[in-house]
Amino acid sequence: MGVMRRRAFLGASVCAALAATARARVILEPDSRAARVVIVGGGFAGSCCALHLRSLSPHLAVTLIDGADTYVTCPMSDGVVTGQRALAAITVGRNALVQAGVRFVSDVVTAVDPARRRVQLRSGGVIDYDKAVVAPGIRLLFGTPDGYDEAASLLMPHAWQAGAQTQLLAAQLRATADGDTLAISVPTGLMRCPPGPYARAGMMAEWLLRHRKRNKILIFDGNNHFPRQDVFTAAWNNLYPGMIEWLAPGDGGSLTRVDVRTRTLYSSSGAHRVALANIIPPQAPGQLAVDAALASPHGWCPVDARTFESQLVPHIHVIGDACIAGAMPKAASAAASQGRQCAAAIAAAFDARTVPQPAFDSVCYSLLGERAAFAIRASFEVADGEIRQVAAVADAPDDRTVSAQHAQEAEDWYQQLRVECFGS
Repeated sequence: MGVMRRRAFLGASVCAALAATARARVILEPDSRAARVVIVGGGFAGSCCALHLRSLSPHLAVTLIDGADTYVTCPMSDGVVTGQRALAAITVGRNALVQAGVRFVSDVVTAVDPARRRVQLRSGGVIDYDKAVVAPGIRLLFGTPDGYDEAASLLMPHAWQAGAQTQLLAAQLRATADGDTLAISVPTGLMRCPPGPYARAGMMAEWLLRHRKRNKILIFDGNNHFPRQDVFTAAWNNLYPGMIEWLAPGDGGSLTRVDVRTRTLYSSSGAHRVALANIIPPQAPGQLAVDAALASPHGWCPVDARTFESQLVPHIHVIGDACIAGAMPKAASAAASQGRQCAAAIAAAFDARTVPQPAFDSVCYSLLGERAAFAIRASFEVADGEIRQVAAVADAPDDRTVSAQHAQEAEDWYQQLRVECFGS
């Protein structure tokens, strides 16, 4: 190769390398002039925060990072279990977020460097931020009950993170026979969607009533009471008489061990062999919250009630199931409400404005059948630095009525929440 050709080749190589570097910087540094907000976790909380930030402050560079190009919603996933919906019907993409100006990065954040205000990606890249929002959701604490590890969940599905587990529980439900006994195990402690296990029992009972005979569902509960226990119990007795039995800890409801091979559950009341075991393990914040020192020793993430900024690490906000949000439940609509307030607080901080007074809300529709549901609705305010429930709207009488109207409201609510959080 001649000197001129070598120089041309080297020049072209350098240009190509610089171009590749520039492209990499475009991926990691979209606009050095704009304030940068990085949101980790693309569930209801993170996605809603991203969309709301873009609406409030279009000048901000908002990046959403999640390891999945789609998100499967836990709300309405029991409809997949009972064959009323396809998994695709509860799966949302990221296109609407991107169209709204959110930069979506399909990757996993492996570490957060608060000193340098930078997140590390599994792919090897880094993304700098001025403010970060961490919405890692939950992680399941396998090992409780004894014998229930992650491998066991392939035979005794938890279906508490929607997707493959939902489909597995659906397949096992279809495989049941007349006269089979099914079991749902509810953990102690804070958990995602506290009324969920009891609504699932109703949905499964309806399917069994239509397709099988003489079946029974046992609910092994580590808790002495559960949300809207009177409403659930009355609905079970009315819709599915004799099919659902709730076992409190004193009645052998706390499982101590499971034998996956024989599908046998052990508690103080003895051994219970079942055809299907839906074991929901205890829960804690997503692992990133722990690794980034956002979680307190008792497990969850303390935050400022007005801004959701971490009380442990500056310039990082924590929203959704992972945070300690006072009286607010760990539910999709609550997560969206937190996402909106967090976005408003971040926008106000960049614009040197006062953070708006929070006004949170949450609604959860508990479906006990295709046309049977009731609502759990609440509003919240910040008082003395804590999020407290507003008692005046805590318990509207009509919400406690199980009806087809509430089932339709649940569908409308779900579609609206999807648009609010994911844009579609």
